[in-house]
Parts: sequence; structure tokens; C-alpha cells
Amino acid sequence: MTPSTEATGGPRAAAGPGPGARTAGEVVAAAAALAPGLRERQEETEKRTYYAEDTHAAFDEAGLYRILTPRRYGGLELGLGTFMEVVLTLTRACPSTGWMYCLGHAHAHAAATLLPAGTQERLFADGRLICPATVGPSGTAARVPGGWRLDGVWPYCSGSPYATHVMGHTLVEGPDGPAPMLFVAPREIWTRLDDWGSTLGLRGSGSHSVEIHGVVPEDHTLPTHLSMADLSGGAPGAELHGAFYAGGLMSFMVLEDAVLAVGMARAALDEYEELMRTRSTIFPPIGPRTADPDFQRRYGEAAGLVGAAEAAFRHTVGRWEELAAGPGLSGEEELRIATVCREIVRLAWTAVEGHLVPTAGSSAVRAGARMERIWRDMSMLHGHAGVAVFLSGIAQREYARARFGAAA
Repeated sequence: MTPSTEATGGPRAAAGPGPGARTAGEVVAAAAALAPGLRERQEETEKRTYYAEDTHAAFDEAGLYRILTPRRYGGLELGLGTFMEVVLTLTRACPSTGWMYCLGHAHAHAAATLLPAGTQERLFADGRLICPATVGPSGTAARVPGGWRLDGVWPYCSGSPYATHVMGHTLVEGPDGPAPMLFVAPREIWTRLDDWGSTLGLRGSGSHSVEIHGVVPEDHTLPTHLSMADLSGGAPGAELHGAFYAGGLMSFMVLEDAVLAVGMARAALDEYEELMRTRSTIFPPIGPRTADPDFQRRYGEAAGLVGAAEAAFRHTVGRWEELAAGPGLSGEEELRIATVCREIVRLAWTAVEGHLVPTAGSSAVRAGARMERIWRDMSMLHGHAGVAVFLSGIAQREYARARFGAAA
């Protein structure tokens, strides 16, 4: 792994003049207007390993990096539903771009929920926060006057090419042994490594490792793991900004897995429809696929699965917003949302892997073909710890324990 000579900070990490006031409809429309260009540039994005600087500038100008930023810091504060709609739109056009954007901006919500007011003022100084997060503890931390000295490499920082900060975890000695510590590291103390792009899929997702050598202030750290933060005594964000920043961090994270899966499945269904309209059957009677009963059935089955996944996703987003605005999200409710997200991912994957890819035709899955790229990207999603480890086993067990009050 070597330090990258591109996107390592400086002017590329600086914000533009800002989008001014935008409505939810306006930012979603802006994302939709950008989507065709993202689709056309998928191969280029994979080769670069992240989306282009002009794409980044367009996202900034459209306000996409300010959707989750609180209004008091110059953000749009447009809520979960708007953010997820933008992510779905971008992912449907280019899964790598959608992934990189989503995991880059999503943690603005966590930062505005968890961290004290003075810290937030510094993090959101320019009105936005692009802050990829890693869940696996890495590196070392040594206490120094005023903070912690971090040294090491943190992999899978999706969104790092244009990041202003990185959120990560390391282990520090506690009363019961090593315990996780969450930190937010400013751009000036870390370097993006040129170690992404050789994976099966999501080659353009900007999921590089970052190497950190420097000090983070004490108020940029918390003695917890992002997925386990205890907010039962209240969240700083609730007092500063309102109910949207009162909690729901774990369920917010798994909804990211769900929206990315739905976006990729929508992309695959779009491509299959295009193949239906432009290609003929292989076996007699030879004719357009759109008129063939078998292709009609395959498309219909896949469309039903994808539609069910999207319907469940939209309902769950609505449920999250309803609870956040009212009684708040309990630990049990967050785990219930996680179990639903697992089924959303399963439905999307079944549509693509079980129906669309096997019947699209071998030429549709040649290297560089859109269907082939989507299949690779969805395969990588299934290897993500949030899906492969948490949603595929831990979430169901922990939900049942919470529901029945069972001891761990």
C-alpha cells in the first residue's frame, strides 16, 4: 500500500460556496438530473477507483453533502427520507458512486447526534461533513495531553477521496480490558492509501485505507463503538438540533445497506428491461424477448421481488422517521428494523442473482457489461460486515433477546 498522490486533501477537501436553501424535492431532482452521466461514466469511475472531481463538485453545488448537516451549521437538515432517496437514485445509476456518496456523507448524522457542541462547530465549520467510517478497531492509541495519539492503518474508508474527516475505532485499555474508542480524525493527520480497485466489485467506491499518524483532541473521541452508543441519557444532538439527531444510529446504518441493495437491484432490472427490448430469443420461435412468455415471466418475477424490497424499504424509512419524531427508537425497535433490512437485501439479491443474471445471456455478463458490473457490486455488498455478519445472524438473535428480555 502506498500513499495516493491524488485526492489527499488541500483544495480538493475544501467546500464550495454552498448550495443555499434547497428543498427536499430540489435535491432529489438534482440527483436525478446527474444520474444519466453517472451511468455513462461507470467504467471510468472503476478505473479511477472513485467518482470524478467534477462529479464531486456537482454534488457539492447541488447540496448533496449538506442533506444531513444541521441547519445551525449551514446545512439543509432534510432528514432520512431525502437522503435515502438521493442514495437510491445515485446507486441505480452507478452502484460505486452511490456507495461512495452514501458512506461518505451518512456519518454527518452520527457526528451531529453524538458529539458535543464545540466539537460539532469545528467539524461542520464549512457547512458540510464528508466523513467515512470504519467499524473494525485498528491501529493504536496513546493518551497525550489534550487527546489521543493515533497510529496505524484503517481499511475500507468508503468516501475517503473527498473526505474532510474519518470516523474510526481503536482499542484502549479499560477497567475490564481492551474496549473500543470512537474517534473523528481531521484530514490533516491522515493519508489516503492507493490500495483500492482490485476487488471483485465496487471498484469505484473510493473504499481506500487511510493511514493516521497524529493527535485527535479528547472531545473528538467517545468511549464506545458507533453501533453501541448508549443514548438513554439523551444525545447532544437532540438538545442542539432536535429529534432527528436523538439516536437511531444502528438502524440508520443498516438502512444504508438496504438502500444500496435496492438501488443495485433497480439498476439490474433496468438493464434487463433494456435487453428485453433490444434482443431476441435464442431458441425457436425466434422473436423479441418482450413477446416471449418465458422472458415475460422472468421479468415479472424479478420486478415483483424488487418492488417488494423497495416497498419494505420505504415503509421502514417511514417508520424510522415516525419513531424519531415521536417516542424515539428503542434498542428493540432498532433491531426489528435491522431484521427487516436483512429481508430487503435478501429480496433484492434473489431478484438479481436468481432471476436476472442467469437469464440475461452470457454476453450480458462479459467483463465491463452493465449487468456484469451490477452482479459484481452486489456480490461485494454481501461481503460487507454489515450484511455478512450483522444482518445475516447477529441482528435476528439480538432482536429476539431484546423482545423476550433474555440474557445475552
